[in-house]
Amino acid sequence: MQKRISPILSVILILAFVSMACSASAAPTPTATPVPATNTPEATATNTPKPTNTPLPTATPNVAATQRIEDFNSILQDYASNGYIGGTEGKITELDDFHEDWAQLGWYQWWPQDKVSGDFVFKSHFAWSTASNTPETSGCGIVFGMQENNDHYAIFIDKGRILFLMGRGSHIYNVGKTSGSGRLNYGNPAEADLIVAVSNQIAYVSVDGDVTKYTLSADQTSSGTLALSVLSGTNRDYGTRCEMTDTLLWVAK
Repeated sequence: MQKRISPILSVILILAFVSMACSASAAPTPTATPVPATNTPEATATNTPKPTNTPLPTATPNVAATQRIEDFNSILQDYASNGYIGGTEGKITELDDFHEDWAQLGWYQWWPQDKVSGDFVFKSHFAWSTASNTPETSGCGIVFGMQENNDHYAIFIDKGRILFLMGRGSHIYNVGKTSGSGRLNYGNPAEADLIVAVSNQIAYVSVDGDVTKYTLSADQTSSGTLALSVLSGTNRDYGTRCEMTDTLLWVAK
């Protein structure tokens, strides 16, 4: 897999390698394992004087978090006005910062987050790098609509384009754009703001404010598990490294 290949064959090979990633031989998807509870003895009752009433300290607001939510609500209002989503009623969840790397050329790994049903909007700041100076397609991304049989959609930000994939069974397909360029121009390392809005089998992918529209398959749902993902462009060293910060997920009621 480390031989040089012609540009004409590179896309075909990438899809072939990505297809292998979702096969039974792919590395297992990392999942959270619960820590067993320890056996803690019950406390015995004692005659303790009642404490005096002391007022609780006033909570200090997280100004940065509040500002992120306000900015996100503004985006939701704009997206609803533009018809990207059906409305703004729903639940906003702030996801933990993400730091992972992956070093298997043409494969992507994912880390499940939440179950999503219906309209959703995902927003995050991506920062990524690849250990090779001439990597194949690689970058940060998300997986959504993941089913128990591993059918899913995946979106990645590469240095030169948006890569939008649909996994069905053991096959991976490109999802063609309906409008917009889908082209990018980043170096290595790179940073970008990603917003993905999905409603009624239409996906709007915004990279630093430039929106590309995609039409999803009529017979493959976009509801299911949402995961954070890394697509590796090299086997060298750490492969492709990805960081996601200020990550918010809105799911419609």
